[in-house]
Amino acid sequence: MARWCYRHRLVVLFLWVGALFGVGFAGSAAGTDYANSFSLPNTDSTRAYDLMEKAFPQSSGDTDTVVWKVDDGTVRDESVRSRIEPALEEIGRMEGVGEVSSPYAAQGAAQISEDGRIAYAQVTFTEQANSVPKELVEDVVDTAQDAERAGLQVELGGQAITRVQEPPTGIAELVGIVAAAVVLFIAFGSLFAMLLPLVVAIAALGTGLMATSLLSHVTDVPEVAPLLGSLIGLGVGIDYALFIVTRHRKGILRGMKPEEAAVTALNTSGRAVLFAGGTVCIALAGMLVMNMRFLDGVVIATSLTVVLSVLAATTLLPALLGLLGMRVLSRRQRRRLAAAGPESEEASGLAARWSAFVERRPRSVAVMALVAMVILALPVLSLRLGATDQGNHQESTTTRQAYDLLAEGFGPGFNGPLQVVAERGDTDALVSAIRSTEGVAQVAAAPPAQGITVIQVVPTTSPQSEQTDQLIDRLRDDVIPESGTEAHVGGVTAIFKDFASVTGDRLPYFIAAIITLGFLLLLVAFRSLVVPLTAALMNLIAAAASFGVLVAIFQWGWGTELLGVGKEGPITAFLPVIMLSLLFGLSMDYQVFLVSRMHEEWVHTKDNARAVRVGLAETSRVINCAALIMICVFSAFVLSGDMEGAMAGIGLAAAVALDAFILRTALVPAAMHLLGNSNWWLPDWLEKRLPHLAVEPREETVEVGGATGAVENVPHARVPDDKAHSTVVHGFVRRADGEPVEGAVLTLHSQGGGLRLDQVTSLADGSYIVSVPGPGAYLLSATAAGHAARARQVTVGEGPLVYDVELAEDEVDAVN
Repeated sequence: MARWCYRHRLVVLFLWVGALFGVGFAGSAAGTDYANSFSLPNTDSTRAYDLMEKAFPQSSGDTDTVVWKVDDGTVRDESVRSRIEPALEEIGRMEGVGEVSSPYAAQGAAQISEDGRIAYAQVTFTEQANSVPKELVEDVVDTAQDAERAGLQVELGGQAITRVQEPPTGIAELVGIVAAAVVLFIAFGSLFAMLLPLVVAIAALGTGLMATSLLSHVTDVPEVAPLLGSLIGLGVGIDYALFIVTRHRKGILRGMKPEEAAVTALNTSGRAVLFAGGTVCIALAGMLVMNMRFLDGVVIATSLTVVLSVLAATTLLPALLGLLGMRVLSRRQRRRLAAAGPESEEASGLAARWSAFVERRPRSVAVMALVAMVILALPVLSLRLGATDQGNHQESTTTRQAYDLLAEGFGPGFNGPLQVVAERGDTDALVSAIRSTEGVAQVAAAPPAQGITVIQVVPTTSPQSEQTDQLIDRLRDDVIPESGTEAHVGGVTAIFKDFASVTGDRLPYFIAAIITLGFLLLLVAFRSLVVPLTAALMNLIAAAASFGVLVAIFQWGWGTELLGVGKEGPITAFLPVIMLSLLFGLSMDYQVFLVSRMHEEWVHTKDNARAVRVGLAETSRVINCAALIMICVFSAFVLSGDMEGAMAGIGLAAAVALDAFILRTALVPAAMHLLGNSNWWLPDWLEKRLPHLAVEPREETVEVGGATGAVENVPHARVPDDKAHSTVVHGFVRRADGEPVEGAVLTLHSQGGGLRLDQVTSLADGSYIVSVPGPGAYLLSATAAGHAARARQVTVGEGPLVYDVELAEDEVDAVN
């Protein structure tokens, strides 16, 4: 498929552009129909909601609030009324506004605070908040706030008002893309190479978001779903393309033609992308086991963007590679390739030195990394799930100030009243019992409708307070049963309490399911019991530490105002499920990319220390680059204006940073060094029963020499698997004082020295590995700047040969 897309690039581009604009046009024409359905089957709040819907089947539109406060006098003063009443009358005449309930009306006395300094009016639109035109809401806000004067403050709150104060759609995505572009340009040094991952991610994300808006007309998709879809789609879309482009550029630098490099990149990294994308989708689908209707739409939006990201990376990307050809390299790289020929891609520099350091001090590295993760995870012990509301908005927003004014004038519980819905029985006795209950500020019963009575209960504490949760429990467990009335406690606060309770109860099963799934996938991929067990443990550590960061920032309030995300409060109830799904998928990406390279070395050398060292040295750079891009993309969602989006962005950015920079580059390799060969242990009976899965197969090698099967001038070459007796020679190149020699060129010749079989360059720690076509005698030569050349005859048996080379000045060894 990669070759077809490469050769028919214009057809592929036409199909993608047509799909993007076609779905975009359909989505724009149809609009959106997002619906937040937080109700849960078999919960008390859902039963209350069902009864209210039965009693009041014709629900009105969204109701928002205009709040005003005077510094001196009261809101009843003529100087205040003369400014507020005309504004309310003008709002009431606007098309799209159904009703305005004024505190100055005959029945509006309850809408004025006891001290007379704060009052509110309710503006009821003819549509729900999502359908109210933005221009209408802006007119309402402007008209109300035009009534302000010195000593008279006017603020507005409600769902429709919240929508108009959010930043323009796409700001977070744009900032994330720009930040990712900077990282990509630094990594590649080429404008065209930088643009490739961005174009692929944007094409997949745009198609996914438009398709999600169309799906919102046929199924329930919550408002937060497109935001989360953008967050995960942009991150994985850029990362998947990055992995493939990196492998493609590596192939060209090693002397391959652009088409063959693209095919090889898709056959290696492309397979890993398919595997990684599949694991992310499976992890996201794991949310379905929670049996929460709200999460179904989140699964649809996020999975769709991931699927399209994988599809774009495996079809659109090779087509773009075909258009660019050699221009995927920078001008300097193209000039160097033309002048000096193919170069070795042996890992060197900081990555190789860090890998060697981890090998020398695995215990120290493991302890430091583990201590850091444990410290960051400590706040998770105080995790409290709940809901965010307008009280968590930034202090500068009108919704936050309206929330605070209502709490000041009518009590903190006024912003989150409870509805006790009674179907039959003595409601007078129930009202009396509720009024005398600790934690209740006000009680008011509405006239019965179809035999159903709704009792409005205002708590003395705020909606996010633990005391409010305790009040709900008292009403359900004690007050209502003792009254002898069949009733249920509902309202937004009760719904989110039930949501948090159900999430907490089901979360352990969800975690067990995704951890088990990850274990089985890695077991099949790497044919080891210890590797998947290590990965499962690391995923749990990463999750705990990232939630610790989330609690410290959003629940404890460490830097919330500095970050511009508003006031502290409980962690949104549905966020742990979504974050764990995404974290599991992203962690699997990095684990597969890291361990697959280690596994390849282990298969060839059976040397665990070398396998871990080489795997870390050769993959840490691209893993860290991919992680840095995801951190930029996720962190940018703080600018989304959505509290849940900001939580998810900060939480996932912290998770990726900890996973990539501490776990995958420090704790995992250190642990694998300590575990030794047991990393790759698998019982024989299980080995025979496991299916074979090639996550990232080895690149094909160039064979020369006819029947001899020799491999010529392919850096770090591998002998094909069909050579039954192929093996390797590996070891270290050192000086006489034991210091490693980096950059030494080691060449394996036939016994007479006439045919070159393989050539590699030693790493920063002096390690090397050359491929041998089969048992026998060979000539191994080593040269390095500032050192005398050395050549020795080596005899290779059936297995790998460990052979260390010592180079010294002013000495030349004869062939032995």
